[in-house]
Amino acid sequence: MLQRIRTTYRKYPPQFWLMFFGMLLSTSGSSMIWPFLLIYVSGRLDRPLAEIATLITINALAGVVSSFIAGPIVDRIGRKRVMVVSLLADALMFALMVRAETYASFAVLMAIRGASHPAYRVGADAMLADMVPPEHRLDAYSLIRMIQNLGIAIGPIVGGILATRSYDLAFYAAATGLASYGLLLAFFAHETLPVWDRLPGQQPQGLGGYGTVLRDTPFLTTIGVIAFGWITAVLMWIILPVYANQQFKIPENLYGWIPTTNAVMVVSLQILMTRLTRRFRPHSMMALGMLFYAFANGLVALAGGFWGFWICMVIMTVGELIIVPTSSTYTANIAPPDMRGRYMSIYGTIWFFGQMFGPVLGGYLSDTISPRATWVGGLAIGLTSALALFILSRQKTLARVPASPTP
Repeated sequence: MLQRIRTTYRKYPPQFWLMFFGMLLSTSGSSMIWPFLLIYVSGRLDRPLAEIATLITINALAGVVSSFIAGPIVDRIGRKRVMVVSLLADALMFALMVRAETYASFAVLMAIRGASHPAYRVGADAMLADMVPPEHRLDAYSLIRMIQNLGIAIGPIVGGILATRSYDLAFYAAATGLASYGLLLAFFAHETLPVWDRLPGQQPQGLGGYGTVLRDTPFLTTIGVIAFGWITAVLMWIILPVYANQQFKIPENLYGWIPTTNAVMVVSLQILMTRLTRRFRPHSMMALGMLFYAFANGLVALAGGFWGFWICMVIMTVGELIIVPTSSTYTANIAPPDMRGRYMSIYGTIWFFGQMFGPVLGGYLSDTISPRATWVGGLAIGLTSALALFILSRQKTLARVPASPTP
């Protein structure tokens, strides 16, 4: 075991491990607040939950815009600066939420956080691809996901304890975790943006430069199909807690073990799952992962209690273990070095697409047909996406080698 740990440690540069443990700090911090944010704001403003929930929409819309803007900036001025600014801005927004007292002030803070948070992800994904050769990227993204989910498992527990005493403590603790990682990067990380004057005939793209990505039809098709299927993930994360509470009276403290199960599974099983899936073509594995998401949604319609929903989360998590690192690695491998930020920006819109349309669709099906119809709809969406990914896996044009810099 010790030999395996040493081998894994030596496989990656020291800066990767700075990001690895920094991710634990920042994710633990942000997840101290995120699960309880709407509860906090509802109590602070004393407004209906439906109105308060629009803050999530504001956050998602800002995230979409930021994802597109962050890519060219990351490719032009560097990964490190963007990551540091994003983390420090996130920390500041959490600290300022302690003083927010109106809907407008929370909306502004949520918009700024929605704009700042994706910038870190785009920069970090590009930095990892810069540092790690293609043959090790799948394992690297899996390790980052593992430590990220360990933070997601730890954060809500600590945040819940702090929030019962004082929400101020929880917000300041979250801000401290994010700021600490930002300062570690600022003082100890080095820039990994390729030095273009060392690549004869190559020049970095300007601040726009999405033309190359928009002409990459196989990539855009793949991302579009995944984004459509990702509605199923959003239904599980956002709609299922409300469905379980309203239809089956499952209280929040009991339901909390369901997302915790997701995090524990990722921490304990991601490396093993990656070793199994790396032997197959990426699109085949993404299709398989989406199939698990589809079945998880469909089974929610048949479940009738805590353990039924728990099993559905377990099934969905298996899909997550397959599809998330596979799709991240696929994007990193096909992106030219001078376009990695832009490719990662487009890839990052997957979750925001689901966040914008999933709750609306789920609520519409629930209100106009029945609550169970939401999950039948999720099943249909997941199966459609899985079938499309399987069809894409049969196309030889998608079997691409890692890209070289654009001319």
